[in-house]
Amino acid sequence: MKIHFSIPPLVLLSFFGLIIADLNSDKQALLEFSSKVPHPPRLNWNDTTPICTSWHGVLCNSNGTSVIGIYLPGVGLKGSIPENSIGKLNSLRILSLHSNGLEGNLPSDILSIPSLQYALLHHNNFSGLIPSYVSPKLIAFDISFNSFSGSIPPTFQNLRRLTWFYLQNNSISGPIPEFNLPRLKSLNLSYNHLNGSIPNSINKFPNTSFVGNSLLCGPPLNECHANASNPAPSPSPVYQPLSPDTTQNKKPTTSKKSFGLASILALVIGGCAFFSFIALIVSICCLKRKNSKSNGILKGKASCAGKNEVSKSFGSGVQAAEKNKLFFFEGCSYSFDLEDLLKASAEVLGKGSYGTTYKASLEEGTIVVVKRMREVVVGKKEFEQQMEVVGRIGRHPNVMPLRAYYYSKDEKLIVYNYMPGGSLFNMLHGNRGAGRTPLNWDSRMKIAIGAAKGITFIHSEGGPKFTHGNIKSSNVLIITQENDCCITDVGLTPLMNIPSTTMSRANGYCAPEVTESKKFTHKSDVYSFGVILLEMLTGKTPLGYPAYDNDMVDLPRWVRSVVREEWTAEVFDEELLRGQYNEEEMVQMLQIALACVAKVADSRPTMEEAVRTIEEIRQPELRNRTSSESESIV
Repeated sequence: MKIHFSIPPLVLLSFFGLIIADLNSDKQALLEFSSKVPHPPRLNWNDTTPICTSWHGVLCNSNGTSVIGIYLPGVGLKGSIPENSIGKLNSLRILSLHSNGLEGNLPSDILSIPSLQYALLHHNNFSGLIPSYVSPKLIAFDISFNSFSGSIPPTFQNLRRLTWFYLQNNSISGPIPEFNLPRLKSLNLSYNHLNGSIPNSINKFPNTSFVGNSLLCGPPLNECHANASNPAPSPSPVYQPLSPDTTQNKKPTTSKKSFGLASILALVIGGCAFFSFIALIVSICCLKRKNSKSNGILKGKASCAGKNEVSKSFGSGVQAAEKNKLFFFEGCSYSFDLEDLLKASAEVLGKGSYGTTYKASLEEGTIVVVKRMREVVVGKKEFEQQMEVVGRIGRHPNVMPLRAYYYSKDEKLIVYNYMPGGSLFNMLHGNRGAGRTPLNWDSRMKIAIGAAKGITFIHSEGGPKFTHGNIKSSNVLIITQENDCCITDVGLTPLMNIPSTTMSRANGYCAPEVTESKKFTHKSDVYSFGVILLEMLTGKTPLGYPAYDNDMVDLPRWVRSVVREEWTAEVFDEELLRGQYNEEEMVQMLQIALACVAKVADSRPTMEEAVRTIEEIRQPELRNRTSSESESIV
């Protein structure tokens, strides 16, 4: 027996009427703002165009029922924000008005919006008191480089989600309250008129978070019993958005001490022991390196006694009759043969699900990448046919060209160009310590567009059944200093017998349907690309990299849970937030990534649609181009 539910038409009309009323209310509030605040012509807000798709700097929710973001940094706004304008956006989560010429008091109804998470108002001319009531969901609050006065409101003491808190370069006075902010990661109260002792709850932050307050004392500044009325001159302030300088001041060197004979003897004996220990360590390392080279499949000249030993390093796979049958693709200028390749000195670049990859340095100075494939289950004819398709697809600038291959019964090798720029994975996760150069937002966007175009070409050129099947950040290679990139390992999946363990959910890039059916499709490639986007946005490592346990998560699941709890700001990589970034683009890219990793394959966009959407984020004027124009760009 089927049960039928019916909803009265009047109820439906009332429901949709509320939706329209909410959006209209938001539109009127923003029109009130634009009518009272002088602005440049590019702020194209008017009553005749749709607010969610046409208004510059306005972001609506996925249903298009309310405004959740205002992004207008550095657009030339001037004057005061009127009451009952922005403060009436009941669903607003992100407000970014920094680097404008706004002045006067900050209306109290703005910070009290219950849904507000981001309030980025730095580098304006606001004055007066900081509003006393703020949203309990606030995550980032930046009013630095304004003229706010008065004390820090006590309501900031217990904001449980507050992560970034910047008040530097204002005229704020009074003591610092005892904060209870469990999520606080970055704090800057420098160059104000604060006084008293620094609370224990925040004295873990560096002295640069507090300098420029002449009447402030306690760790990490001078002790409170010191003469705080004549402090040492502070360095000139250097502003870094959402990233206070964490460099600690070095302690001054104490007065020199004279050494006796016993001290000198102790130093000499200790020095001898230290150098002996270093010599022992170096010897052990050299021995290990020698052993590791002798066990590699590609041996250097020093470890080779003759041709037989070199061939033996590949086992029975490299047979004498076929030893020189290395097939080169058209357009390849390499002149070496298999024997030259086997004599090359080699360095392991990585071990993946498809085999081990080596950097091979040949005698004439040529450097190539050689992948020794394992678990290949197809015959020679089918292997060669697949290589022919891969060679054709490699003609796109965002796809790594295949240069040569070798096939025998027990050994299969493929040869690529060597790319010294490394992989996207290494750029995101390698050397996360001191001295690291973070990958900035513009670079990540360029890499995202390049990778998307490469995958799109693979799908269009290979046909509806040709997939990549192993898209991950370690297979996105950086080919120029300008961060142009290409996709590698193309066309290998159909050749491989992939173990079920590799297909498990431990592989963080693998679509849910692939782990169950082992069938790859264009939409499963889209899912993997979506995980790469999440990886670039969050800085976190997907499942499948044991060496990164501390920062490894099921990315799609984690991001969905964070967004569902309305903590969207917490998903973004801290390295991004320390540099120059575009909040609007980051949120829009997050939406694209979540669409790509939809659990149901049919709900995901095509790669062509992903390319078009990403390009529109960078170049909004492309939104109105015709479909034929969009196809010519891909």
